[in-house]
Parts: sequence; structure tokens; C-alpha cells
Amino acid sequence: MLSTDHFSVDGTLVEAWASIKSFRPKDGSDDPPTADGGRNREADFHGQKRSNQTHASTTDPEARLYRKGPGKEAKLCFMGHALMENRNGLVVDACLTEANGHAERIAALHMIEPRADRPRPITLGADKAYDTEDFVNELRSMNATPHVAQNANGRSSAIDGRTTRHAGYAVSQRIRKRIEEAFGWIKTIAGQERTKFRGRERVGWAFTLAAAAYNLARLPKLMEAPA
Repeated sequence: MLSTDHFSVDGTLVEAWASIKSFRPKDGSDDPPTADGGRNREADFHGQKRSNQTHASTTDPEARLYRKGPGKEAKLCFMGHALMENRNGLVVDACLTEANGHAERIAALHMIEPRADRPRPITLGADKAYDTEDFVNELRSMNATPHVAQNANGRSSAIDGRTTRHAGYAVSQRIRKRIEEAFGWIKTIAGQERTKFRGRERVGWAFTLAAAAYNLARLPKLMEAPA
């Protein structure tokens, strides 16, 4: 049921089991009072500069403050990653990392590398976030064709006519979006939109288990489908 030649990759945010009020200076300069006011005091963060370099969550120190895109709310979260094969949309690898701007590309290379060690080239579909020169060159060095969506917003894309002229590129761009179905199931049905665990290891275990459960939920329909 699995394709061994064509894959897609993407990442999604998993909200941490920690409130934004727990994101405090690492040097303890904003420690809450232990008497009278209690620890769960009211907090006003307006005008404050907070970053992962200077602040950390007291509830889950491994969570990171991250904003998925412009205009989006910054949340304490982790980043889950999935590698999907393109034949039936099954997840063939999953992992969880710290949430940062490089995590998606690093995780993608880590997951695709074992599958690229073969004589025949494979393809990897991905969205615009993966359109960087370093990532594209790394894939090509692995004998993997980067079917990455072009990001031409104010800069030159690392994907050119060598890739886009082939019909398979358009097919990959269409099929890669199916990975959102897996993320939707993992986050809503499997309850991973906001984790109930703390620490990257335990949150990662739950995310990977949910990805495996997604495959199991899909298998009966795939096995019933006519050949």
C-alpha cells in the first residue's frame, strides 16, 4: 500500500500544556509572590518584550513561544512533523521537535534521508516554507527531487524550471496537501491540538502514537477498496 518513490512532508504546531502566564524571565526577576497574592496572580504583559532567549515556561521549560505566521497569536508549543507517502496518504514517519524557524526543514531531511539511499531518485513534496537554497541542495545531494512549492514573495525561489517543467511536480503539489488530513485527525480525533503531557520526549511519544493510530484508522477503508 506504500509508495517507495514519492513522499510529502509538513509540520504542525502542538500547543504545550502550559499557560502564557508561566512564561517568565529565566533570571527570576519576575518571580510571583509566595504569600498574600499567591502564585496565580493577575498578569499584564502589554509592552513587555519576551523571547525564548530570556524567558522560559515554569510549567514546561522545553516548550517554546512561537508564532506560525504574520498576524498569528504566539503560543507556547512544540512542532510535530510527519512524512507521508503519496500513494495512499499514510504517515511513514513522525517526530516532534522544538518550535523554531528551522525545525521543519531539519526534521524533513532527517526523515527522508533513510529513504533516499537507493539507485532510483525519489521525490519530496512540501510547501513554501521549505523553499530555501540550503534545503533544496541537501535534497538533491541525497538523490531526492525537491517538489517544493515556489516561494517568490520578494525573493528568488530555489525551485526553477528543472523541476517545475515535469508533470510529476504538479502531481506532487496536489497530493502533498493530503497531509493536512492526517494532521487534522491527529489534532482533533487524537486530541493532540493541545497536548496533555509535559516535556518534549513525552509529547513526542504521544504525537507519534497518534500518527500510528491515524494509519490504523485508515487501513480498513484502504483494504476494502477495489484493486
